[in-house]
Amino acid sequence: MERFTRTRCFLGANTFNRLTQSLVTIVGLGAVGGYAAEGLARAGIGRLRLVDFDTIQISNINRQLLALDSTIGQAKVDTARDRIRLINPQCQVEALQIFAADETLDTILNPPPDILIDAIDSLNPKIQLLAGAHKRDIVTFSSMGAALRTDPSQIKTGDIMSSNHCPLAKHVRNRLRRQGITGGIRCVYSTEPVDFSYQGPEKTAQPATLYENRGRKRNVLGSLPTITGIFGLILANEVLLRLTQNQ
Repeated sequence: MERFTRTRCFLGANTFNRLTQSLVTIVGLGAVGGYAAEGLARAGIGRLRLVDFDTIQISNINRQLLALDSTIGQAKVDTARDRIRLINPQCQVEALQIFAADETLDTILNPPPDILIDAIDSLNPKIQLLAGAHKRDIVTFSSMGAALRTDPSQIKTGDIMSSNHCPLAKHVRNRLRRQGITGGIRCVYSTEPVDFSYQGPEKTAQPATLYENRGRKRNVLGSLPTITGIFGLILANEVLLRLTQNQ
């Protein structure tokens, strides 16, 4: 297709065809996941499964690609599906407006994707998804904390167990170790120091939902659209590199 001429020219026809036949599942379509989906769609990924329970709120506009005046109130998965179809009508997009939890993992991860992207910002669902994918031997790339950061030069990639200076990553590592997981999950994280702890009182600006009492409520943290967007695009780039390696 002409729209992907430059990608095919760069990768070669055979490698590009690998992208068009790949399935990537993205869980979480907020500030990070929305940009990850965008990067993959514009690269020519052939199949995307999008998972997010939330709808778009006006407070999302400062940092989320899908949030516009015209999309407020819409399901994030539906908005993302429609946007991706405008980018590449040949992409097979499945939109699942469900909450990521132990009891929904069979739906989310079946069939097993070639790669899973975790862009969840709530701790308990994140742990359940990562542990479930690890037990199923699904290659996973996960986003750690992008809020409160300003320095893109300190954004790194690596195994979750070797990440550092990220409060969210610390909690994720500890929780995964309790389940016997000691590595094998790659992540994007920042080494920029932040003055924040995941302990203590928590607030939320999210509307009440069926799952408002599930796990911990999300903290309202300041963030820049540039940093969260970079996290998402780095995730997409990591996926593309993994899928286009010589096999």
